[in-house]
Amino acid sequence: MRNMIKTLFVAALLLINGTVFAAVEAGKDYKLLNPAQPASTKKIEVLEFFFYGCSHCFGLHPHLSAWEKTMPKDVELTLVPTIFRDSWEPMAQTFYALEAIGQLHQLHDALYQAWNVNNTDLSDEAKITGFVAHRGVDRTKFSAAYNSFSVQNKVVRVKQMIRSYGISGTPTLVVDGKYLITGLQPAETIRVLNEVIEMARKEHPAESKPAKGKAKR
Repeated sequence: MRNMIKTLFVAALLLINGTVFAAVEAGKDYKLLNPAQPASTKKIEVLEFFFYGCSHCFGLHPHLSAWEKTMPKDVELTLVPTIFRDSWEPMAQTFYALEAIGQLHQLHDALYQAWNVNNTDLSDEAKITGFVAHRGVDRTKFSAAYNSFSVQNKVVRVKQMIRSYGISGTPTLVVDGKYLITGLQPAETIRVLNEVIEMARKEHPAESKPAKGKAKR
């Protein structure tokens, strides 16, 4: 009898909070990419298309960072510094330059703060170099990476991805090259992301085994 009452109580809560527990819906919570894009990993790929100067990206950032620390081991998160106009390109170069010299982790949060809290002018290489050098990054190494052929190639690749994936705003998450999530509040974005990952997992090979653990970029 006690179990029956408990079951009825839980069912009532689900009905009352239907919007919280409702399953995700295509066209409402996410969109299907057509055509789907090939993933670059055998894991469940999650791409975040972002821009440091985007206030909505800044709002999602702490939520996604917290999620990343406990995301399943069969999931891989890749950040994509989006370029919608020429003035955004220096930030993409900065992202990949810092990544190349192993300083991205230390500066990622600081770049968000600079744009969204401190209104720091990071519009060109000289200003950016001064900013990162003030935070302990070697000027010469950063400048060499910033202007390197490999970083330039990654910037070109980003521009191609934006067209291929049909990215029209930031932040946008794409799961497994098929499911696109955008325009939601941060907490709702994470809820939908988890649901969509479960959907993508069912389409993956049987050897894919979810497990919890700290993520690595």
